[in-house]
Amino acid sequence: MQHDKDAPLRSDAQRNRERILEVALAELTLCPDAPLSAIARKAGVGQGTFYRNFPNREALVLEIYRHEMRQVADSAAQLLEQLPPDRALRAWMDRLAEFGMTKAGLADAIRLATSKGGLTKPAHTPVSDAAELLLRANDRVGSIRPGMTPDDLVLAIGGLWQMAPTDDWRPRAARLLDLVMDGLRAGAPGAGGPAVPS
Repeated sequence: MQHDKDAPLRSDAQRNRERILEVALAELTLCPDAPLSAIARKAGVGQGTFYRNFPNREALVLEIYRHEMRQVADSAAQLLEQLPPDRALRAWMDRLAEFGMTKAGLADAIRLATSKGGLTKPAHTPVSDAAELLLRANDRVGSIRPGMTPDDLVLAIGGLWQMAPTDDWRPRAARLLDLVMDGLRAGAPGAGGPAVPS
């Protein structure tokens, strides 16, 4: 009997999968080449259960990456429900920085997993979609300069990825992201200042 990959998992199987992902995230963040057997043991599942869910290291690492990126992306809509668009965008940038800095070991695990050939690092589509959502919400109220794209935003905050996560990165990241927001607000139609040519 063939298992339908898209069929919903039984509740115990879903709990096992979530537990594996939770333990793997913690272990791979600490040590990018943590043994899969140790992850299975700490998750409290047998090897068979582990490999049914994740047939190899690459599948596990990429699923963690997708899951974590979805969490960051999903926070954009939540922030827009709670805050004005410009403050939601700034808070979302903080979440993106937090992900990047606190999951540095995961980034190393992704590099290890994708360097074996045949696999490519997943696109940042959920994050790009979230950035697009936030930028368009700001466009509608005129709180940022018009015409900014998700690619523009990613390039503008690219300095984050130059910081070492072992440093006291938070104050520096906050200064950098405040500078980016000041630049985005400059010439915003709703700010009452001079328009910035596109």
